[in-house]
Amino acid sequence: MKINLYIIDKKGKRELYTPLMEHYIKSCRSWAKVEVHELFGKEIAKAQELSPAAAQAAYTQAFERYRGSGYDIALDPTGEMVDSHGFADLLKDRGVVNFYIGGAFGFERGFLEQSNKVVSFGRITLSHKLIKVVLLEQIFRGLSIIHNHPYHK
Repeated sequence: MKINLYIIDKKGKRELYTPLMEHYIKSCRSWAKVEVHELFGKEIAKAQELSPAAAQAAYTQAFERYRGSGYDIALDPTGEMVDSHGFADLLKDRGVVNFYIGGAFGFERGFLEQSNKVVSFGRITLSHKLIKVVLLEQIFRGLSIIHNHPYHK
């Protein structure tokens, strides 16, 4: 199984979050290859200065080359809230799962509509650095549930 996290995020504060991210990526290795892809460039920075709509369009464009290469799941506050077992079901029996985390202005409606699933971790806003760690922990928890590992209990 392959799990990709595609995130609109500037690189930074690595010393704080990288050890946690690496811990969960390593913990998943028995069941899945997990990779984190941080996407941010001049086009996105410029679009974010223009307007929220321009920023969302730039995010969609950045993600476009990865769409459709697996089961596409967007994280968005408007999505369905799932418990850990429901999250595990999203991963079960999939070859490739792609998670998408938009930038500061969220996703275009069309991007969400074209996703296989839209999931919410709640109505609060978390930093991109923190949501990466939370998502990786849930991926490990979900894989643990699928494989009857005691971590979830």
